[in-house]
Amino acid sequence: MVQMETQLQSIFEEVVKTEIIEEAFPGMVCESLINSDTLEWERTQLWALTFKLVRKIIGGVDYKGVRDLLKVILEKILTIPNTVSSAVVQQLLAAREVIAYILERNACLLPAYFAVTEIRKLYPEGKLPHWHKQRCPVLEDQLVDLVVYAMERSETEEKFDDGGTSQLLWQHLSSQLIFFVLFQFASFPHMVLSLHQKLAGRGLIKGRDHLMWVLLQFISGSIQKNALADFLPVMKLFDLLYPEKECIPVPDINKPQSTHAFAMTCIWIHLNRKAQNDNSKLQIPIPHSLNLHHDLIHSIATRVIKLAHAKSSVALAPALVETYSRLLVYMEIESLGIKGFISQLLPTVFKSHAWGILHTLLEMFSYRMHHIQPHYRVQLLSHLHTLAAVAQTNQNQLHLCVESTALRLITALGSSEVQPQFTRFLSDPKTVLSAESEELNRALILTLARATHVTDFFTGSDSIQGTWCKDILQTIMNFTPHNWASHTLSCFPGPLQAFFKQNNVPQESRFNLKKNVEEEYRKWKSMSNENDIITHFSMQGSPPLFLCLLWKMLLETDHINQIGYRVLERIGARALVAHVRTFADFLVYEFSTSAGGQQLNKCIEILNDMVWKYNIVTLDRLILCLAMRSHEGNEAQVCYFIIQLLLLKPNDFRNRVSDFVKENSPEHWLQNDWHTKHMNYHKKYPEKLYFEGLAEQVDPPVQIQSPYLPIYFGNVCLRFLPVFDIVIHRFLELLPVSKSLETLLDHLGGLYKFHGELLRILIPPNTFMNKDRPVTYLYNTLHYYEMHLRDRAYLKRKLVHAIIGSLKDNRPQGWCLSDTYLKCAMNAREDNPWVPDDSYYCRLIGRLVDNILLGKSPGPFPNCDWRFNEFPNPAAHALHVTCVELMALAVSGGDVGNALLNVVLKSQPLVPRENITAWMNAIGLIITALPEPYWIVLHDRIVGVISSPSLTSETEWVGYPFRLFDFTACHQSYSEMSCSYTLALAHAVWHHSSIGQLSLIPKFLTEVLLPLVKTEFQLLYVYHLVGPFLQRFQQERTRCMIEIGVAFYDMLLNVDQCSTHLNYMDPICDFLYHMKYMFTGDSIKEQIGVAFYDMLLNVDQCSTHLNYMDPICDFLYHMKYMFTGDSIKEQVEKIICNLKPALKLRLRFITHISKMEPAAVPPPAINSGSPAPQSSQVPVSLPVTQ
Repeated sequence: MVQMETQLQSIFEEVVKTEIIEEAFPGMVCESLINSDTLEWERTQLWALTFKLVRKIIGGVDYKGVRDLLKVILEKILTIPNTVSSAVVQQLLAAREVIAYILERNACLLPAYFAVTEIRKLYPEGKLPHWHKQRCPVLEDQLVDLVVYAMERSETEEKFDDGGTSQLLWQHLSSQLIFFVLFQFASFPHMVLSLHQKLAGRGLIKGRDHLMWVLLQFISGSIQKNALADFLPVMKLFDLLYPEKECIPVPDINKPQSTHAFAMTCIWIHLNRKAQNDNSKLQIPIPHSLNLHHDLIHSIATRVIKLAHAKSSVALAPALVETYSRLLVYMEIESLGIKGFISQLLPTVFKSHAWGILHTLLEMFSYRMHHIQPHYRVQLLSHLHTLAAVAQTNQNQLHLCVESTALRLITALGSSEVQPQFTRFLSDPKTVLSAESEELNRALILTLARATHVTDFFTGSDSIQGTWCKDILQTIMNFTPHNWASHTLSCFPGPLQAFFKQNNVPQESRFNLKKNVEEEYRKWKSMSNENDIITHFSMQGSPPLFLCLLWKMLLETDHINQIGYRVLERIGARALVAHVRTFADFLVYEFSTSAGGQQLNKCIEILNDMVWKYNIVTLDRLILCLAMRSHEGNEAQVCYFIIQLLLLKPNDFRNRVSDFVKENSPEHWLQNDWHTKHMNYHKKYPEKLYFEGLAEQVDPPVQIQSPYLPIYFGNVCLRFLPVFDIVIHRFLELLPVSKSLETLLDHLGGLYKFHGELLRILIPPNTFMNKDRPVTYLYNTLHYYEMHLRDRAYLKRKLVHAIIGSLKDNRPQGWCLSDTYLKCAMNAREDNPWVPDDSYYCRLIGRLVDNILLGKSPGPFPNCDWRFNEFPNPAAHALHVTCVELMALAVSGGDVGNALLNVVLKSQPLVPRENITAWMNAIGLIITALPEPYWIVLHDRIVGVISSPSLTSETEWVGYPFRLFDFTACHQSYSEMSCSYTLALAHAVWHHSSIGQLSLIPKFLTEVLLPLVKTEFQLLYVYHLVGPFLQRFQQERTRCMIEIGVAFYDMLLNVDQCSTHLNYMDPICDFLYHMKYMFTGDSIKEQIGVAFYDMLLNVDQCSTHLNYMDPICDFLYHMKYMFTGDSIKEQVEKIICNLKPALKLRLRFITHISKMEPAAVPPPAINSGSPAPQSSQVPVSLPVTQ
């Protein structure tokens, strides 16, 4: 048998050596030999001879064939057991020789890129299995142990019934359990059984209600989609934790924690209903001790639906509304509750025309519901636009509520929410836009401008063409054509500015407006038939000038007759908005032409009477229209003067604000008498939305017929807050009215402690904030208007003081701004601003590190109930208050940015070495959440490193360059290098950057770094710097990926022309291959493909030898197989033919038709630990095929 095998091998060898063999034959021979079923490691002689033959002839196989053979050979080797006798060494050496030859760089049998890919497929990095969506028993045990720990802690806590310090622990456990079980990392029944086992006999029952509340959160949301058997193990906990023989008393429902006491009963109800739906019966009755609880529990949502179906005129009980609101703020079940609220309850109420209940639900959404996921809010916005067009909602109170809720939804959209949410409606953007409300559409454009600015979405772009917002903007302009004032437009990102300049809308001149008003007024005075008057001035399509006419009536006669009231009543709430809009413009023109003195005072008096005496228009609606107009120059200042007069001149609104701020607390969830105070406030300041004042003044007086819908939470102060946000922004845009803004903040800034009554904003990805958003509003304002506030330190401080200071009586010390800032910055003189030192920045960063990354307990910020907080967790809170404080400093953005970088780039005694990476990540989080002037300074630091002797001089660093870039090694060995620290910090910053911020990197590479890069070390540093982010560029900004690819090759050309030889050619080429195959593909093949080979030709001709030939070639192969393909083969082949033999050999697989002669390589030594060189017995002519 052995002799036959030897003869067979000799025959194969002779056949292969003949010149008549076709080009593919060596590959066929190798493939047949390796795939033979007889090739088994136990057949020692056949195994050795087979691999010896393969070693001799594999040089004639094309590179793709070699790749396939490598894969099969590796699989064959895997058939050898891990534990065998030493006699198997011969087989291993025979296979090893072939593998070593294939991998030998000088043999160039295939691109190393292919070899690495095949090896990684069979031997993936790391040995741990990927357990996504796989049960992890270790995780289950950890969760169960944490629950047991919480039970033990509850047992020893004195004030546990009132929540106690363990409340946050239970909330955290609830969220974690839902996540891990929902995504199948943990098994719910296994966890419950394990928990029963660990709690048995321990008598830990004090925390039982809270444990059941945790279990209820998962059960209530998942029981419909899973088998009843998965939840029955919970019944074992019933007997263990509820051993009482008597009924447990109903808890004190005045305490928030009382809801937890009903959790066990709710679980039993869920299980019983599941059994009934499955046509079975729950064998275990409800525990006797829970009978009273069971009798008390009712489904609130179901009751509300029944009331809606019955069209009951009885208002919902305030306690019912408040309780429902409270249930919807629990973070554990909130998404499930909100889903039912939006998808089931609201549509049912609307379908039943239960307008009172609808009004109540919208109030709940505006003033009580927290941490609502963005897609539900946008879904509600779509519902509201539909509601606004329904005839039944065309009544003053409901229409005002619908539009106010929509305004809150729009202005509260988070900067990082806008794009992902509105791209869901690109096929039909009309559904999320208002067909008739110019103010709502303007608010959306302002939100879009702020969002794209904060996220740097338009960075590097000059047009909205091809972006997600183009269709949205175009639809808005079709619905409600309008212009923007130049001072507002200048704050928009460049592409938005260009869009509105291109879509300019002609405006009605002041002369025409005044002329039309005079003409209509003449008609009013000349017409005598009451019905004709009412019909003419209220019919659809007539000019929306009636409020202007009422103004003139009061100006000339101090009187409005009953017909005027009838016309207002006939116009309707929806159409009246257009009249308010025109009236806002008319007011500006009237005040602009006023002679001053008594005439001006008369105008002011009439305007205030229209709001407060006659109740013709609400204050918030009129000011919103004024703030959204597009006046220029002096007229803009007059417009803002009118706003200031409306808010501050009469006592009506100031008294309302003063009493509301004095009598109420923003922490409504801690008040037992909130509704009583609410009703007392409305008795003192009743809402008058149906022209009551005018109805009383006309002769004879008119009896109001419109019944008011119940008001549970809102009032004019809370309704005004989102309008006040817009007013502040408009005043910030116009420098001459800065003093007026300071005056408004002095008198009305106290309202901002109730900014918590608005909807929340989302800034960081995947973190929910609630409606309490004073800090987020301040963050957005300082960020968006950074350029306008850059030289207005006093105004910045005033803004921060007004908003943050309004909460001083309702927040513990240290909740927001640092003590250092409060002592130094707030008290600094305007002519001598405080400039913080390095220790200030270190302490500020350290506070964030302790809170987010190290999780120290107790943390630097006071504990609070995060369900009702602006932010859902301490980390989001810490990040935002830190950014607000930094932007509020009277220091330029560049100086602040450099100071933040110096926290780790300079030796700082306050920065512990062992946590340096945590500090770098904290800096990355903060600096990328700040405007561009703060983080762009990192580019200057990179330039400094690129130009440093370490990278420009070949003698400065004699070691391996990759050690120079290894931050971990340098840091651990106390051999700090500026280049490695800057590299690590840049990675931390760019890791947290938005794609908009990263999009400046191509320009930075091309315009700044390209002229500087002359050495291999500089080139390798740039590749290390940008390489980790190529994946993001490919996925999020393909255009940037192409520009980066071209820049890389241009840099390589620079280095090639400035160097006599390249020592690190291999890693350079490896990296460029990676870029091609993973990211750019063929997109830059024509620009860079030929250019790179030209560079290589230059280097080859100018160098006696290339020390790093292999990585250079690897890079070129990576470029070919991942990006350019064969698109440049004709140009490249001509270049390759002119290269020196060594390079020509290595690049022979680049083109299909190249036929190169490989250099002779001596046979390998079997006992050598280095890769085997090529044998001299390779065929003289190697065909290259694809």
